[in-house]
Amino acid sequence: MELQDPKINGALPAGAVGYRQEREGFLPSHSAAPGRKPAQFMDFDGKTSFGMSVFNLSNAIMGSGILGLAYAMAHTGVLFFLALLLCIALLSSYSIHLLLTCAGVVGIRAYEQLGQRALGPAGKVVVAAVICLHNVGAMSSYLFIIKSELPLVIGTFLNMDPEGDWFLKGNLLIIIVSVLIILPLALMRHLGYLGYTSGLSLTCMLFFLISVIYKKFQLGCVIGRNETATESKGPPDLPLQGFNRSCEAHMFTVDSQMFYTVPIMAFAFVCHPEVLPIYTELYRPSKRRMQAVANVSIGAMFCMYGLTATFGYLTFYSSVEAEMLHMYSQKDLLILCVRLAVLLAVTLTVPVVLFPIRRALQQLLFPSKAFSWPRHVAIALMLLVLVNVLVICVPTIRDIFGVIGSTSAPSLIFILPSIFYLRIVPSEVEPIYSWPKIQALCFGVLGVLFMAISLGFMFANWATGQSHVSGH
Repeated sequence: MELQDPKINGALPAGAVGYRQEREGFLPSHSAAPGRKPAQFMDFDGKTSFGMSVFNLSNAIMGSGILGLAYAMAHTGVLFFLALLLCIALLSSYSIHLLLTCAGVVGIRAYEQLGQRALGPAGKVVVAAVICLHNVGAMSSYLFIIKSELPLVIGTFLNMDPEGDWFLKGNLLIIIVSVLIILPLALMRHLGYLGYTSGLSLTCMLFFLISVIYKKFQLGCVIGRNETATESKGPPDLPLQGFNRSCEAHMFTVDSQMFYTVPIMAFAFVCHPEVLPIYTELYRPSKRRMQAVANVSIGAMFCMYGLTATFGYLTFYSSVEAEMLHMYSQKDLLILCVRLAVLLAVTLTVPVVLFPIRRALQQLLFPSKAFSWPRHVAIALMLLVLVNVLVICVPTIRDIFGVIGSTSAPSLIFILPSIFYLRIVPSEVEPIYSWPKIQALCFGVLGVLFMAISLGFMFANWATGQSHVSGH
């Protein structure tokens, strides 16, 4: 079928006209392949404001990995870390640009359907599986934080031993949190309604950042007990302080752990499964407007990541641990409030991460079915039960998450968006040897290298018995 473009005296294929419309900022909401009925969810009239969309996407980007960024800086150096973080933020923004361009060409705002358009039915299955694996791993990492930190926080507030009381057991607490907080939020029909909880979650993480900065100026240089040069006269539960030769910031550092922390930094910007669902519910959706949402969210997270890592590193220097909160005193009231804020933040993030999994399953198993409350509730319950069972029953799940994160994250950020762009953007508009497609090809190759490096160093760490950083 040929469509006339008023700007030229000829005809272009439908895909090329869609591409031209998308370049002008117009995204057709109801277009589909010729002869095919568009998916039911595409008929939803977006009502989520720009600000709420920024909150939701920022909340999707913000992960538990922020607690380990100071450790990553200790193994890369201040300037090298910030340069790498900036590069990764720009690459993530470019990746979202590729996704939105492909969505504009075919009028599809679902990651799974882009996979089907680019690679056929097998592409839809692969994309849905990658999204499910990655987001189940992310949900589980958040629940692991709740399982390990919530008993300590409650026990400290009540002045009780978390190991001695049955109602302070982590396994019981994650079930209670899942039923009373996560499930009701996960049952909301539209992601836009979670903008308020996302704003609260980001406020909690901002409080975490402010506390890290404040503690830097309050504590000065804090060193570990085995590194002390002059013993502290304070209470025994406070970190020891003194003049330590390790209290020196390194601008550039290269060691074996650096090659493992770089992929971890890249994974800190994974939000791609949530981009298109947020796009679907955006008020007055257009590629330019959604790209602005993405750029504001990524820019805000870059600032938050950079400041958290810098001030955390300048507090503990080379002695910083993989989870920075463990470096502070458990009796410190401010840090206790910070732990509570982090717990609230990760709890409110779980429903946002659950939405793309439910949409992937909907697209894979019930692509032509209208919305159904029983199915909507059943999928949420099934996912929460699965994640709770994983967190409770598998003590070494962190390594499994490492494999999932090392394969799904590069696929979602680099490989799949580049494949979509190469396959979906019409060759009549962008020839295969054009600069945009060469860029997309190089971007996909970079993702393959990221995956190989991440898996290689992970297996090397396993073989040598070394620990590593984990987190979304």
